[in-house]
Amino acid sequence: MKVLVIGGGGREHAICHTLKKSPKVDKLWCAPGNGGIAQAAECVPIKATDIDGVLAFCRENAPDLVMVAPDDPLALGMVDALEEAGFRAFGPRKNAAVIEGSKSFAKDLMQKYNIPTAGYAVFESSDEAVAYIREQGAPIVVKADGLALGKGVTVAMTEDEAVAAVRDAIDGGAFGGAGARVVIEEYLTGPEVSVLAFVDGKTLKTMPSAQDHKRAYDHDEGPNTGGMGAFSPSRFYTEEIAQQCMETIFKPTVAAMAQEGRPFKGVLYFGLMLTPKGPRVIEYNARFGDPETQAVLCRLETDLFDIFNAVIDGKLDEIEVKWADNAACCVVMASGGYPKAYEKGKEITGLDTVQDAIVFHAGTATKGGKLVTDGGRVLGVTATAPTLDEAIRKAYADVRKIHFDQAHFRTDIGVK
Repeated sequence: MKVLVIGGGGREHAICHTLKKSPKVDKLWCAPGNGGIAQAAECVPIKATDIDGVLAFCRENAPDLVMVAPDDPLALGMVDALEEAGFRAFGPRKNAAVIEGSKSFAKDLMQKYNIPTAGYAVFESSDEAVAYIREQGAPIVVKADGLALGKGVTVAMTEDEAVAAVRDAIDGGAFGGAGARVVIEEYLTGPEVSVLAFVDGKTLKTMPSAQDHKRAYDHDEGPNTGGMGAFSPSRFYTEEIAQQCMETIFKPTVAAMAQEGRPFKGVLYFGLMLTPKGPRVIEYNARFGDPETQAVLCRLETDLFDIFNAVIDGKLDEIEVKWADNAACCVVMASGGYPKAYEKGKEITGLDTVQDAIVFHAGTATKGGKLVTDGGRVLGVTATAPTLDEAIRKAYADVRKIHFDQAHFRTDIGVK
């Protein structure tokens, strides 16, 4: 079988690495891919959002399955376009990807179907939003309504910080059209947990729990990033909580989307907070998370290609999805300055000395025969072990063997 994966980051490297293990996949492409993905798949120079370019490639090369990984092409309707052209595509259609593409849609859905989440209000006027913040007080959470590369959320500890976030988003255009509308939410407390699930429109099968670290620096300080590392499983997500989430959040969300005429097929990501009053949804994503995917897929025992096909065919209930009884830790090595300004083109050395970890490439390129940095998040060094503490130790032992100028990584991934 021939498979095309859309995207070019660490998540896509993990997906390609996992698909490569399938005895049924003998040709793998990735568009656009990166310097590390090139070792697992043939990279094709087509942007992840270039629907016409992807369709042209598919007409010429006839892949048996196209896996659309990132949020942008899903929100633009790439899966719809592929299906209309007669290709098998994995991922939600545009009308279902809106569960991530619009936070106000997601909040309204949860309110309508009594799915537990934080209280909220939606604004397009910054003055009205500011008045609401002054009335509610802080701490309070401000979110850009649309897709903002994981950086559109401000957890404001003061009213002034919240007001500044609103002004930046609505008046300052900090997130382009994605911030023209904001969702302002009640501040919740408790451990955060990410649970990803394969969904075929009606059946849902969850993956092991994970937790990512959004802040740039140790002790959850500094600005929000796309994620500085992840680990699996969560230390807080018990069997009892998992059952509660299944009945009050997971199944009701899948049923709600079907009821709305937006059946969800693909990977649905539940961002949860385990509050003193029970689990609450913080956010939905319409795809594999990054860097949670790097930690979770390392634990998968079932053929990923088979799972993708079961989802597409609406037969997820007919397949057993097995996971290893172990733990994983992914440490992201980023460019100095990320998530703000950073330089590219720094040579990366030491990868040949890595012993235990799998190194997933996020922002790398090959130039003049050398591997160089080509993004904010550069590598995801991922190790598995029987226990989480051992996985953390192994991952960091290998992180310290890899070098590039101004490399930055957190030293406390998995310690939460």
